[in-house]
Amino acid sequence: MTVQTSQYTSLITSEHQSAPNFMAMVSLLAQWAADRQNMLASIPALYDIDSAVASQLDAVGLWVGISRKLSVPLTNVYFSLDVAGLGLDQGVIQGPFDPTTGLVSLPDAQYRILLYATIAANNWDGTVPGAYTAWNTVFQPLGYSILIQDFQNMTMGIALVGPTPDAVTLALFKGGYLNLVPAGVGVAFYFEQSVPGTPIFGLDAENSSIAGLDVGAMALIVGP
Repeated sequence: MTVQTSQYTSLITSEHQSAPNFMAMVSLLAQWAADRQNMLASIPALYDIDSAVASQLDAVGLWVGISRKLSVPLTNVYFSLDVAGLGLDQGVIQGPFDPTTGLVSLPDAQYRILLYATIAANNWDGTVPGAYTAWNTVFQPLGYSILIQDFQNMTMGIALVGPTPDAVTLALFKGGYLNLVPAGVGVAFYFEQSVPGTPIFGLDAENSSIAGLDVGAMALIVGP
């Protein structure tokens, strides 16, 4: 709730309400106090992971334990009208300090996804159901879901299901930045749909992520 100076001036007794100089002085001092209280009350929202931007989001990253700066550049993510998957709303504009070899500093939107994934990993209980719960927390608000395939040989596959992801989100996904993997287990394949927005083809299952003949589309291997 916003603090108003009237909350202070209304407490002045009636015998002093008619003294303009006194009321002006109290109002001046009360405004200073109200401004400071309102400023302090606004700080939590500035560093809320859903609304923080730029350096504020970097401060959130310090607490979470992950930086927007990448040690390995994300390649094939820069906007281009002549390359499939890098057009409008897919590719990211190369910044003035980004190397031509790839993106090394994540934009706010994709950095927020990485932060959510790191928080989910830090709170994951190590189980497959827990992985689905954690990943759904990250991806469901964006319209995506995750499928896990256990190959029974200490490796697994992960599929991203939903609309066509932007190039940076897809690069983070297939680069392993969003992984939830048990100790000793490797990710053999990353998959996405061959037809965006369509369930992945599979037998013995029928839901929003998997569908059978005439409905499901084949999964495409996108990494590693």
